[in-house]
Amino acid sequence: MPSKIEISHKTVIFTVFFLLGLWFLFFVREIILELFVALLLMTILEPLVAGLTRIKIPRALSVLLTYILVIGIFGGVIALVVPTLIQQTANFVTALPFYLSNIGINSTTSGDIIKGLLTQLGGVPGQVLNFTFSVFSNLLIILSILVFAFYMLLTRDKLQDQLGFLFGEAKRERIGRFIDILERKLGKWARGQLILMFSIGLGTYIGLFLIGIPFALPLAILAGILEIVPILGPIVSAIPAILIGFGISPLVGFGVAAVAFLVHQLEGYVLIPKIMEKSVGVSPLVVLISLAIGAKLAGIMGVIVSIPFVITLQVLAKEYFIKN
Repeated sequence: MPSKIEISHKTVIFTVFFLLGLWFLFFVREIILELFVALLLMTILEPLVAGLTRIKIPRALSVLLTYILVIGIFGGVIALVVPTLIQQTANFVTALPFYLSNIGINSTTSGDIIKGLLTQLGGVPGQVLNFTFSVFSNLLIILSILVFAFYMLLTRDKLQDQLGFLFGEAKRERIGRFIDILERKLGKWARGQLILMFSIGLGTYIGLFLIGIPFALPLAILAGILEIVPILGPIVSAIPAILIGFGISPLVGFGVAAVAFLVHQLEGYVLIPKIMEKSVGVSPLVVLISLAIGAKLAGIMGVIVSIPFVITLQVLAKEYFIKN
């Protein structure tokens, strides 16, 4: 006689609410991503805010001054760099067939490749409406992240009291310790990565400029951005500059390769040990996989939060699973 399987009402109710919870998290996934990026921004800016509060400036004013300072610097850099970047990038596209032909790549073939790329880019005017909505949506996302981070910074000193109210006094200390460790690790990684990217970009620009490579600015910015990708990033970013160098002359090509090698050595033996201090403990393979998954799931936003998400899981596992 077959046995009868009974499922309690509590199990059914729990399953229903669990599935509803998963559906809700999926439904608000974009807001969760924005909150996570805001948390990352908060960890970057918190030391500056804390430094201002230590000299007796009220926290609200400290947060406001920090925002004004950071946005002012960021806006000033964009205003100085973007016009030159646009001009050099346009000149790069125009002159690329010439440099490729100098190293043996048929000019007709290179011209067809560039023409194809420009044709793809030329589809933008036919999508003006979609592009406008996209820009507007991205602006709203950026503003949302800035607002979330502002209020996180504003209420950071009251976090322990809020944790006690939400989770009770018994769990307040443990959750507070987890948040403190997470904030330290995320902030250290984010600030270190920004300094590292800026240093690599600046060092590459100085080297290429001294050698006399045209389009040094976009090539240096490419090197700085790809610095987030371990091992492969510096190699990929060096290839266009080396090709242009050999397109000018073999001597210049070897000079560009030497600059890329020196910058890579500076990164490996000076910058990473001093800036990153190898404290995050995320292997290059995990970083590459995280970046690929993040890009696949959520595009640029996914790339931004992929490594911080891995760091969060790492801290969570260490504090709540390994110790127990």
